[in-house]
Amino acid sequence: MALKEPPPYVEGHNLLKGKSVLVTAAAGAGIGFAAATRAAEEGARAVMISDIHEGRLAKAVETLRAETGLERVYGKLANVTDEPDVQALVDEAEEKLDTVDVLINNAGLGGTRLLVEMSDEEWSRVLDVTLTGTMRMTRAMLQKMQPRGAGVIVNNASVLGWRAQKEQCHYAAAKAGVMALTRCSALEAADHGVRINAVSPSIAFHEFLKKTTPMELLEQLAEKEAFGRAAEVWEVANVMMFLASDYSGYMTGEVISASSQRA
Repeated sequence: MALKEPPPYVEGHNLLKGKSVLVTAAAGAGIGFAAATRAAEEGARAVMISDIHEGRLAKAVETLRAETGLERVYGKLANVTDEPDVQALVDEAEEKLDTVDVLINNAGLGGTRLLVEMSDEEWSRVLDVTLTGTMRMTRAMLQKMQPRGAGVIVNNASVLGWRAQKEQCHYAAAKAGVMALTRCSALEAADHGVRINAVSPSIAFHEFLKKTTPMELLEQLAEKEAFGRAAEVWEVANVMMFLASDYSGYMTGEVISASSQRA
């Protein structure tokens, strides 16, 4: 079955008017960059993105400013596996954005490996970036948001936190952990007026995914989706914008599946 065409791009509706947004791992062409773009298009007053690649980060900041018209776009080199980097990122974001209203935890690392062939290093690296990195960013941001009594955190999980797939033990375990982290931290943060939710995409094609997963497998997975195609990265970002906005004001500790269920 041929992959179906995506729907028309959805224009912004000022869902984040006047808010500031920090997005991790947002340089390049993945979900993080799409989320930063959508935040600007939804009326955010300022956006900061982080990444571990200096050249790619600088280009992403320039592109965001040019394509969205938002002047207050900033970039910061940061590795979520490094606690001093995390603290420096949050501190600089708080300063340049005049406090962070929304954090989007997008940093994650995938891979394809049978468990019997997986090294401790491969397992630990995926867990450290994807799960522990999300924890570090959430912890640091809550230390800023909770005293203010306001703020929103949106985590990027995956349907692999629910579904089983061969060669994905490390990534699936990490994303299931992100879901559990979302639920538990949300209960704690609710006492301080902060909301934490997660989006759980099925499959969205982007360059990072293509580097870690064979294209033949990606196409097979996409064809099994109800729409017969993978999601566009901006379609996942749209759900993030909803969770970041006041329209989801009564939601916390929830994991929203951004997918077309496999038929």
